[in-house]
Amino acid sequence: MRRNRFTDKESLLFLIIGIALFVFPFIYEDRSMLILFTQIFIFAIFAMSYDILLGFTGIVSFGHAMFFGIGAYCVSVMLKHHEPTMLLVTGAISLGVLFSLIISFVVGLMTLRLKSHYYAMLTLALAGLFLVAAEKWRTLTYGNDGFTFQVPEFFHDRLHFYLVCLVLMVIVYFGLKRFIQSPLGRILLAIKDNEQRAESLGYQVLHYKIIASIVAGGIASLSGSLYALSLRFVNTSVFTMDITLDALLMTIIGGVGTLIGPVLGAAIIELAHHWLTGLAKVHWIFERWLILFGIVYILAVMFFPNGIVGSVRKLVSKKEKKEDVSTSENIVKEG
Repeated sequence: MRRNRFTDKESLLFLIIGIALFVFPFIYEDRSMLILFTQIFIFAIFAMSYDILLGFTGIVSFGHAMFFGIGAYCVSVMLKHHEPTMLLVTGAISLGVLFSLIISFVVGLMTLRLKSHYYAMLTLALAGLFLVAAEKWRTLTYGNDGFTFQVPEFFHDRLHFYLVCLVLMVIVYFGLKRFIQSPLGRILLAIKDNEQRAESLGYQVLHYKIIASIVAGGIASLSGSLYALSLRFVNTSVFTMDITLDALLMTIIGGVGTLIGPVLGAAIIELAHHWLTGLAKVHWIFERWLILFGIVYILAVMFFPNGIVGSVRKLVSKKEKKEDVSTSENIVKEG
């Protein structure tokens, strides 16, 4: 009950912020801020997909970028060789999601029988396989040089693309929230808490893990497609380990197993990146923004081990318990 109360309040807060972000560009016109917020929305979708694995199923994957890259290349290749229309973009995104669903199913069957770090390392190897394939298949991908492509006229206005990404982020959030609160989602949480106990109760743990992998892979593909459309350029960097690490950091900093945490983590990391790189003009040390951000990350883990959202939930829960105890004591005294 308490967990549901937390998630309901967070969902209401998320909806209010979403409405505010929808109104924001009509009040404050700034192209650079539009682009920055668009990147936040895209990586928020990607981080939420990773949270389904890590936060709600207990699966640590180092190869999540493969689905991100599949979505990015599906859209990019289609728009490179055909006239850019909204119908083509929709079809290309759907194709990328479908392809990712199939790959995640196959990869899940191959890898999810393994435990902990064995699974993580095998997913890293598979992602590396996709990276090498993209680098070698130059006739299609142009290798590490990448290629540019045209987007539909509707997306020439950055405001339109901003609104599309915002709406998709909100839809993904509430869709995943419904998924987690469903009986299937409850089983995933049980598997995360105690896999052996869930298996002893008769649940086919492997099947449920594969379902979680499929859902996460499809949503990661969507975010990859949006990422490519935002840059209007793609290269093999979309398959690198850095992309997966970004999702991991966003999830951990925001709060594992919270859904809204990865959204907050995406905002913090993207804003910090933008702010620290902007300070490079002030002093050369800020050109090494990754070092500074690494320090911030270490401090965040030390002082917020459950992530920002998880730590806030813990504090509120402790306060409510104290109030409940105090109320019970008062009732006993009055009695």
